[in-house]
Amino acid sequence: VPHYSISTIGLSRLVLGHGARRLHVSAAYRAKAQVSMSRFEPTSFINYEKLHSNVNIVRKRLNRPLTLSEKIVYGHLDDPHNQEIDRGRTYLRLRPDRVAMQDATAQMAMLQFISSGLPKVAVPSTIHCDHLIEAQIGGVKDLARAKEVNQEVYNFLSSAGAKYGVGFWKPGSGIIHQIILENYAYPGVMLIGTDSHTPNGGGLGSICIGVGGADAVDVMAGIPWELKCPKVIGVKLTGTLSGWTSPKDVILKVAGILTVKGGTGAIVEYHGPGVDSISCTVFLCAGMATICNMGAEIGATTSVFPYNHRMRTYLEKTGRGEIAALSDEYSDLLVPDEGCEYDQIIELNLDELKPHINGPFTPDLAHPVSKVGAEAEKNGWPLEVKVGLIGSCTNSSYEDMGRAVSVAKQALDKGLKCKAQFTVTPGSEQIRATIERDGYSKILGDVGGVVLANACGPCIGQWDRRDIKKGDKNTIVTSFNRNFTARNDANPATHAFVTSPEIVTALAIAGTLNFNPETDYLTAPNGEKFKLQPPSADELPKRDFDPGQDTYQHPPADGTSLRVDVSPQSNRLQLLEPFDKWSGNDLEDLLVLIKVKGKCTTDHISAAGPWLKFRGHLDNISNNMLIGAVNSENDAINKIKNHLTGEYGGVPDVARHYKANGVSWVAVGDDNYGEGSSREHAALEPRHLGGRAIIVKSFARIHETNLKKQGLLPLTFANPSDYDKILPDDKISIRGLKTFAPGKPLTAVVKHSDGSEDTLELNHTFNETQIEWFKAGSALNRMKELQH
Repeated sequence: VPHYSISTIGLSRLVLGHGARRLHVSAAYRAKAQVSMSRFEPTSFINYEKLHSNVNIVRKRLNRPLTLSEKIVYGHLDDPHNQEIDRGRTYLRLRPDRVAMQDATAQMAMLQFISSGLPKVAVPSTIHCDHLIEAQIGGVKDLARAKEVNQEVYNFLSSAGAKYGVGFWKPGSGIIHQIILENYAYPGVMLIGTDSHTPNGGGLGSICIGVGGADAVDVMAGIPWELKCPKVIGVKLTGTLSGWTSPKDVILKVAGILTVKGGTGAIVEYHGPGVDSISCTVFLCAGMATICNMGAEIGATTSVFPYNHRMRTYLEKTGRGEIAALSDEYSDLLVPDEGCEYDQIIELNLDELKPHINGPFTPDLAHPVSKVGAEAEKNGWPLEVKVGLIGSCTNSSYEDMGRAVSVAKQALDKGLKCKAQFTVTPGSEQIRATIERDGYSKILGDVGGVVLANACGPCIGQWDRRDIKKGDKNTIVTSFNRNFTARNDANPATHAFVTSPEIVTALAIAGTLNFNPETDYLTAPNGEKFKLQPPSADELPKRDFDPGQDTYQHPPADGTSLRVDVSPQSNRLQLLEPFDKWSGNDLEDLLVLIKVKGKCTTDHISAAGPWLKFRGHLDNISNNMLIGAVNSENDAINKIKNHLTGEYGGVPDVARHYKANGVSWVAVGDDNYGEGSSREHAALEPRHLGGRAIIVKSFARIHETNLKKQGLLPLTFANPSDYDKILPDDKISIRGLKTFAPGKPLTAVVKHSDGSEDTLELNHTFNETQIEWFKAGSALNRMKELQH
């Protein structure tokens, strides 16, 4: 691969000029400069020429300037000449560049790919082992235990990757999103990942979108991938971050403005003079990647920053100078057009932004750090901070760790350690090795920290927490992204707050929420009062990164002779059986399994934590279906009435009883149903246990698509107040399926136990292709039909 220095690029600009003419004149020159997408795929090349060609076609058709999001998304259209494009309405058929899967979701994705009967993936794809490592004692011992406990699953993923041409990052490599930022994300790439925080890559100018495993199978199979044409929300940043304010505070503030559903159906595009003050730091963490990562918490399709000099520096520092040089050449493609229009604009002055902390129980409940203590006292939230946790996919860059170290060192210099427990999760093996080499790990350990494995750990509930009992009311502070009820430690009484790593460190040292490091003093053991100074840290290590151990397994050139075995006796892996096709008739007399009250995230529908071990076994994991949802009938969790027996039981148990008796059912839900993780198990489980439709006030984007992929009907009340008309013992018939068509509502006839009926209108967002999924029984079934 040729290497082009920045000086060479500068010279070519002088000779060839700028803009469209330069792109046209130098096309032949650049065609020879093939640059690999990553060092792991030397024969898969970046194709900016194709991106440029598609963008020009679409720009002429639409006759208007394009946002950066539109350039990258429309630049990946399967048919740019004829694709109907209407933001927020039409479905786009896209050709993403690559796929990434974490180990919890990769199991089902690879099982579905195996079921497709295809011999090899059509685009570069990777598996990352980060979700199954439980935090108990410390990194080394926890990793060793995870390898032993999960050996069957790791062997399956390793062998499936080898057979079907998928790269395999072994346990201990790090968190998927950081590995992507280090190795695979680059300006203008379109990547889909089977994890809701895939948007992290937007910090490197990428369009990275979280999806369910069935969507990943489409892309791996070489089928155009569908996405509803996103609206574009512009966030204009002015001013400069300073003091205790960090990039995390940008998204904490935006989450407070937009709420957990304000970004649904939209890409959030950051722009303005304040962009260059934010660091594109290492692996998904601080800086622009942190902001994009947590955009998942506002329901956004993804988030993105325009290409700038910090991205170039980061690419060079991570050994991708050739990509940086090529990005410089095509920089016109990697920024928004002047005069482009956004569907909504939010303006943030970074000079005025203060440190924030969001929570508890939802990531959009935003408070300035200066006011959270008073809010806690008013609301009865525990003031004592029991545990502070830094790291995770959101905040574990070199700079993040450095800023936490800056705070810790000040405390240590005065003889103070953390009053709270303190944990540190490096985002990758490279970060772990580098912070150990540069002394950061020692300082964080000295202040009271325990370094955990390079994995998700407590952020996704993989935390064997023993300092409290379940039900004990307590407060924890994290630099994570989500803080839904019971997410981190399975204790619904834990009040979890999210903030920046430096604020977590300060609060862990102080031991209380009622501490504002900007104004409040700490007391040293000798009685001296002192104030912590704002943290400072290097954005990138002065020396190169230490890569640590090599944890990547490259797939062989030809894996056709390899076998992937799944034991019929396994309780962790299970080959898939096709779901049944639509009968051709309307759905009559469906029982209401549960009418869910209030917030119902994918954590409520399919809990993580200890359930992660069953992600490859659909029948076993279905035992967690909706066990966290609140039943509107009795305000109880996992306690519903079995209308065949009259007795109360757990949600999965009642569903299994209905299925065994040939009775289909429907679940009813509230607003933004299915927010949170991309986990398609929240759609697979209802389908497996006999569900036919989910009727709610509104859906989160990924979950709605996942339901469609598995042959379920995600429907919304045309009149949201009709939610109140559904009673627990109703029978619901869904009519209009024989003439099922895009844009044409369906009808629900609701039969009440007193003999009365209500007729309700139900909306849907199915297009013609998705209706074929429903008729075939699933998208996978439809794929098989099209092969014959």
